[in-house]
Amino acid sequence: MKSEKCMIKRAKIEDANVLAALAIQMWADNDLKDLGKEFRELTMNGDAACFLKYVDDKPIAFAQCGLRHDYVEGTESSPVGYLEGVFVSEGYRKQGFAAELLSECEKWAREKGCAEFASDCEIGNIDSLRFHTALGFEEVNRIICFRKVL
Repeated sequence: MKSEKCMIKRAKIEDANVLAALAIQMWADNDLKDLGKEFRELTMNGDAACFLKYVDDKPIAFAQCGLRHDYVEGTESSPVGYLEGVFVSEGYRKQGFAAELLSECEKWAREKGCAEFASDCEIGNIDSLRFHTALGFEEVNRIICFRKVL
């Protein structure tokens, strides 16, 4: 059996296109070029961090987190560390990689002075709900949003 070399690193500006290539698989309604620009900006923002997971020097997963200074549902402090997104490529899932990335995000948030960490998911995303609860998140609210064309 082949031994895999695994590592997590904090993404830098030169990793923006790698982040975008992973993120477009989760946020398919976005534009790859726009995501690359967004990740370049995020990697230079002190209130945000992205982490990349590599297996045998291949980027297979990422997590994006940030600080939210406005009210975050169910929290009592500010700023709050916030998981903006986590993605693991097909074939690498259910191996604990998302949990490892979340741990890096939480560590970063603690270093930024956060006492709480939050996240969200779409109301029908059962896999995401299970991920969050398995990793110690508690559900604090459910919301259904409406719109009307005028």
